[in-house]
Amino acid sequence: MLVLGLATALVVVILDQLSKAAILAHFAGRAFDGDAITPFFSLVLTLNRGMSFGLFNAGPGGGGINAVVFSLAAAVIVAGLVYWLNRITSPLLAVAVGLIIGGAVGNVVDRIRHGAVVDFLDVHLGSYHWPAFNLADSAICLGVAAMLFDSLLLRREAH
Repeated sequence: MLVLGLATALVVVILDQLSKAAILAHFAGRAFDGDAITPFFSLVLTLNRGMSFGLFNAGPGGGGINAVVFSLAAAVIVAGLVYWLNRITSPLLAVAVGLIIGGAVGNVVDRIRHGAVVDFLDVHLGSYHWPAFNLADSAICLGVAAMLFDSLLLRREAH
């Protein structure tokens, strides 16, 4: 299951980085106020120097220490997940952990390259906006959901 999980992580990192490169190219030299795709979805460009949902976002120039701290924390978590992945026997759980690893690595790559995580998906209802996110964030959420599904809803035979 190690290979399945790591392959899933690799695919997530590649798709995440390609999508972020496309967004950065799309918004190059333009205002970051966004492009409406539907009445409830827009493409925007935000640089999140903080953590989930913009917590501890220090703003331009102030996020250097955040990039280091959050990258180190993610590296420790990824190492633990890889260790766990090596012991997993369920394909669904291996993919779930791979999604989480890939999402974490994708965001760490951003912190190293840009000093911040590139977020660009904006879901909104009227003037209420969910915090902008990216494919790595989506992979982490899907991975956690799959882990919950695997542990809470799938029945396992007793060994």
